[in-house]
Amino acid sequence: MNNTYTYKIGNKIYINLTNRCSNCCDFCIRNTDDFHALDLWLRKEPTAKEVIASFEDLETSDEEVVFCGYGEPTYKLPEIIEIAEYLHSKNKKVRLNTNGQGELITGGNVAKQLSGAVDSISISLNAVTKEKYNDLCHPLYGEEAFEAILKFTRECKKYIPEVTLSVVDVISLEDQKIAQKIADELGVNLRIRKYEK
Repeated sequence: MNNTYTYKIGNKIYINLTNRCSNCCDFCIRNTDDFHALDLWLRKEPTAKEVIASFEDLETSDEEVVFCGYGEPTYKLPEIIEIAEYLHSKNKKVRLNTNGQGELITGGNVAKQLSGAVDSISISLNAVTKEKYNDLCHPLYGEEAFEAILKFTRECKKYIPEVTLSVVDVISLEDQKIAQKIADELGVNLRIRKYEK
């Protein structure tokens, strides 16, 4: 295990805050080899100050900074907000990748707390019914999880400029079309992510 708090792929910087996740998805990269030859398993969760100190150089060419590691970032919501404030002071765009269960995890209105902290949010939908979601993602919160994701997406629309739902292309083409309908009904974007082994 390492302590890779930040890593760079292309012109984006990624922030790895935790190993904890409320899902155990069948397709998760945690179940395969190291991601992009990076060891993202953490010995300890970082403080906001440790993450900020780990930024080697925030170059003008860095397109955006993304909260996305081996775990669910909203377990570390206060750190997200503090780090995002620092990044905005450096004129960086900030994105959060999340499984959308933050309000179940924290018990609070996560979308409202993220207002002004993140410029965009990508929420992993990954399935089109709660039954299919449970079979694919094995959420800690059981049948509550899928509806919580949809509710969270609606809340994010109120507070965050750009909201995207995503699915991994392990689901059927028919379900990908249904996912598009769900996104359209919620008034958000849909991204179909390629499964990375």
